[in-house]
Amino acid sequence: MNPTKTIFKANTRGHADHGWLKAYHSFSFANYYNPARMSFGTLRVLNDDSIDAGMGFGKHPHDNMEIITIPLEGALEHQDSMGNKAVIKHGEIQVMSAGTGIIHSEYNKSDEEILKLLQIWIIPNKINVSPRYQQIVLNIDDRKNKLQQILSPKEKDEGVWIHQDAWFHIGDFENNFELNYQLKKEGNGIYIFIIKGDFVINEEKLDTRDAIGFTNTSNISIKSLNNDASLLIIEVPMS
Repeated sequence: MNPTKTIFKANTRGHADHGWLKAYHSFSFANYYNPARMSFGTLRVLNDDSIDAGMGFGKHPHDNMEIITIPLEGALEHQDSMGNKAVIKHGEIQVMSAGTGIIHSEYNKSDEEILKLLQIWIIPNKINVSPRYQQIVLNIDDRKNKLQQILSPKEKDEGVWIHQDAWFHIGDFENNFELNYQLKKEGNGIYIFIIKGDFVINEEKLDTRDAIGFTNTSNISIKSLNNDASLLIIEVPMS
């Protein structure tokens, strides 16, 4: 193996300020276009959004995409053309398999507080599937100084599932905690997004909202440099 890595510094992301919405785009999205930042394998979108109280996205369509939402602060109100009405809070995760097509809306549930969330799009390995919605409550204690699996390809595994050979893990760590991440499927890549705090990932120092991508490797070393440091690991096929 010839391991490769790519560092994605937080200040190199695309940025859009719509007043009520402040968004940072890790990959090309909407009016942000960077031919060097189109995707990381089947990871197509990673948006870091802050939405003002009472504001949000009106009804809009999607198809043939796996859409994952992870609230970081606040609560998101969701409605869709499948009849789902839900509120998703910090400590929960939502996935939609858009498949043949869905229409949905997303709003900040609060009239007072800002909503902060990550929305992630994964290119599926099956197209035109029946649209599907899933939302679960995660046990936040299960990510204390360890990696909690929050998404996989298998319906009966921990977390939600999607139509792709992808795995997501999230962890909250104390200062100087060390652990390793083992690749789940040969040939996949590993994209690590720092939610908050500082880490050393395979000897690379990363700060809040930085990210790093690895290919051609099966083991990643992780060390936190602060108390209350958090990260998200996204393992995806590279083609």
